[in-house]
Amino acid sequence: MRSLKKILSGGSPKGFGLIEIIVGSAILTISLIAISTYFQKSLQLSQDSAKMTQASFLLEEGIEIAKFFRDASWLNISGLTAGAPYYLQFDGTKWATTSSNVFVDNVFERKLVIDNVSRDGSDEIVSSGGTNDPNTKKATVSVSWFEKNGTTTKSISTYLTNIF
Repeated sequence: MRSLKKILSGGSPKGFGLIEIIVGSAILTISLIAISTYFQKSLQLSQDSAKMTQASFLLEEGIEIAKFFRDASWLNISGLTAGAPYYLQFDGTKWATTSSNVFVDNVFERKLVIDNVSRDGSDEIVSSGGTNDPNTKKATVSVSWFEKNGTTTKSISTYLTNIF
């Protein structure tokens, strides 16, 4: 009872200051760890977002390259083997397709696949059956990159028509 009166009256028992220092240090340490974890996660999400944005631009560019091939000559598209992967390569002046793997920025793998398109009796595109339309091809561009948990792949498709 006497020590309780001493605490209430403003005195402090021996060792109470040391406990305050330990508790204060623990609170400060936990706060710094939480802040550090928050900033680390924010940085990781920012890097992931940057890769996703770059992959989106590479997809869009791949479709534009396929349209460029079509505009230059329909043989650039119709001459490619249907279903085979082709990698897009820029030599400084023009775009070309190659069968050897090309990495963009040593991170992203981008490939173009051209598929045949079939149409039914109503001239509608069908996934199976129908008649092959030699003046329409399906272009699919996919971009893959390795992340900490595995490979991420995004793809986009469009139909190209022999308009010339």
